[in-house]
Amino acid sequence: MTTEGKLRSGIFLAPFHPVDEDPTLAIRRDLELVEWLDKQGYEEAWIGEHHSAGYEIIASPELFIAAAAERTERIKLGTGVVSLPYHNPLMAANRIIQLDHQTRGRVMFGVGPGLLPSDAFMLGIEVAKQRDRMVEALEVILRLFKGETVSAETEWFKLQNARLQLRPFSTPHPEVAVASSVTPSGGKLAGRHGLGMLCVAATNTAGYDALGINWDVAQKTAAENGRVMDPARLRLVGPMHLAETREEARAQVRYGFDKWRHYFGSINPMGLDTQEGKDPLDAMIESGQAVVGTPEDAIAQLERLQQKIPGFGAFLMLAHNWANFENTKRSYELFARHVKPKFHRANEAREASLKWATENSGEFIGAAMNAALQTIAKHQAEEEAKAKAKGTQAAD
Repeated sequence: MTTEGKLRSGIFLAPFHPVDEDPTLAIRRDLELVEWLDKQGYEEAWIGEHHSAGYEIIASPELFIAAAAERTERIKLGTGVVSLPYHNPLMAANRIIQLDHQTRGRVMFGVGPGLLPSDAFMLGIEVAKQRDRMVEALEVILRLFKGETVSAETEWFKLQNARLQLRPFSTPHPEVAVASSVTPSGGKLAGRHGLGMLCVAATNTAGYDALGINWDVAQKTAAENGRVMDPARLRLVGPMHLAETREEARAQVRYGFDKWRHYFGSINPMGLDTQEGKDPLDAMIESGQAVVGTPEDAIAQLERLQQKIPGFGAFLMLAHNWANFENTKRSYELFARHVKPKFHRANEAREASLKWATENSGEFIGAAMNAALQTIAKHQAEEEAKAKAKGTQAAD
């Protein structure tokens, strides 16, 4: 089934795993989750890269994607994101093109400067230089994807007649998307090169306010470079947890919400919406940063985002592990059953058919009853004729 013109859905898997549980089982559960999403008809899963702070324990999204691809059939798998300043651009390009072949075109290449300053500190990289290095690496990678032979030298890498051994499986190459949050740098880069955008803080107050600005920056930059931005390649990320009722959803997320909040608030205090004297979960819900409720609440959130950026291509739920695994899977199932059809217009024909049948039920039932009465009358007439014929034969 094509998703052209439809709002795609998926997850952004950092992942977030508390330090009081087994990391091996946590990674296996992440793989199981992607399998579950594939079965539920989700279109995308983006996997993060982190090297410190203990919670986000996938160091190589490429390794995870290679394993997940063998366990799934349809879902596309993206790096969310490869922190380009940490990698030689030739090595990063080769890994993605290999995955492009291994997945038969299901890999997506998300790139960014690196989220955790602690990662950069361990590598001896100045945080202030990360965005510039990302741009330097990406521009080389895009040339390599196009089949060019590249010689380039910067303060942190050198390439001599570098080229890829494999041509991309995808045409012309795997989709490339750049991380964008509050600053306009991601929008500028996407516009200059015609890339997709991963708005990783789309429902955060600052991120939501910057959405329109950054999209305008991307469109303006694209026009200056003779390009047109495609909103279908714009992906918005936000946290959700769904249940049959709001009360159930709130009770379920108490399983892991406080641990996640403590971690996230520790590494990025500005990334949480808080209000003095208010329950932190209530504050996130009331500000629109998170949905903890029903499928109807999820629909309202997506419609709110569509008002901000009409025609955006995909909504990615932040995989936060606020609830236990069974309730987490149930949340994604509810989204697939009741939210996706709304934005795919999957039930429009069914609703029209039901409306037509309901509005004309009197005529239809009347015709059916008349047909039944006619059948009964016909049967009675046939029986009477048989009885009459038997009587005539007996008289003879």
